[in-house]
Amino acid sequence: MSQEKPRRSEADQQQPIKYGDVFNVSGEVASNIITPRDAAMMQATENQALGQTQRGGPASVMQSAASLNRKAGLVTPHDVSKVVRNQGLSVSETKVGATRVITEEVGPEVVAQFVEPDVPMRDPGLALHPDAITVGEALEASAVSQAGDKPVDQSDAAAIQAAEMRATGRNETTPGGVAAKAQSAASHNARTLPSEQKTTLSDVLTDAKHKLPADKQVTREDAEEVIGAEIRNKPDMKTTPGGVAASLAAAATINQNK
Repeated sequence: MSQEKPRRSEADQQQPIKYGDVFNVSGEVASNIITPRDAAMMQATENQALGQTQRGGPASVMQSAASLNRKAGLVTPHDVSKVVRNQGLSVSETKVGATRVITEEVGPEVVAQFVEPDVPMRDPGLALHPDAITVGEALEASAVSQAGDKPVDQSDAAAIQAAEMRATGRNETTPGGVAAKAQSAASHNARTLPSEQKTTLSDVLTDAKHKLPADKQVTREDAEEVIGAEIRNKPDMKTTPGGVAASLAAAATINQNK
């Protein structure tokens, strides 16, 4: 369930990949070619702001695009786009409750906005508090949040699948489980239906704790996997306020601060 990108015809294969091909941007930014130096600068900026490259985030997408452009002989390792050279790029953060909201920009355009747990990496040998929030409980929190009435889409289904896998420790979707139900809901909702006939996050995630075959306390690593899954499957690369990724991020922060 990777983020959908515009399809490129055979003739387009000789055209360089531009920002408008992979991000929800317009105008001057959209027409700029993604270069290796652009990607390297975004990776360095993410590392400085986040301590690492965000899985499935803008730097990762830019690296893939720049690599294809270079292999096709359309850019050199030293090229930098006009928009980055003249207007730069940035990664900034704002604290909202128990999480950080990260905003990434290329020139004047926002290319991603997502939540992050407001905690450093956890010592693997440090046990969480016995009453720490579990993955199932965090999913249930999404059901009763401001996002509860949101119709389930592919980004929600991907985030729920990632959460279930982290909870169970299995690299597969459990038949009949909460992730399978979410995927079915996303496929159902993709059809043209009246809004009242669409399946919501609340419909899928109510009693999620009891629908999971196994559960675990939420760590920062769990939250980051879920955040990456959600933004990879959204054209605007923005996590949903109160959604699955936001709930896991908040739970990870609360757990580590206990």
